[in-house]
Amino acid sequence: MSEMTYKEKLAGLDTFLFDVDGVFTDNRVLLHPGIDPVRTFHTRDAYAVQHAVKEGLRIIIISGGRSQGVVDSFHRLGVKEVYTSTADKLERFERLVEDGLSPATTAYMGDDIPDLKVMQRVAFPCCPADAAEEVKAISAFVSRKAGGWGCVRDLLEQTLKVKGLWLTDGAHTW
Repeated sequence: MSEMTYKEKLAGLDTFLFDVDGVFTDNRVLLHPGIDPVRTFHTRDAYAVQHAVKEGLRIIIISGGRSQGVVDSFHRLGVKEVYTSTADKLERFERLVEDGLSPATTAYMGDDIPDLKVMQRVAFPCCPADAAEEVKAISAFVSRKAGGWGCVRDLLEQTLKVKGLWLTDGAHTW
């Protein structure tokens, strides 16, 4: 029996967990006294997230960082589950599992050591092109795109295409 290709595995996924820094961002944070750290997101990543939410995929954000701007941005995209200031990502993941999340239908995209334990528990661990070597080593999919440069779009677009949900009527609006 042959092993499934990564695209065949995408068809069975319904939940996508993402780290923020190094995945949605290019790992750079602008620091200014008196304000939250400033991050930039790739607009195509944002488009893919809101489209995936409209098409029924569950998107969950788990970040060690803390920024109300990040939370607000994801809420505007339709993401309801945004967990920031998460020191132990595996602990948060286990709570999600207790509440009904199925690791067998879940992907996690992370880029660094704090993501490894959760990545080892999901069906589809994946990462940006510039992730830490330890993360790349356990990933079922390494995007050709770096963090902050479209890796989220890469994963979600491929998934939505496999599921026949990419160029739907809802794809033409934000």
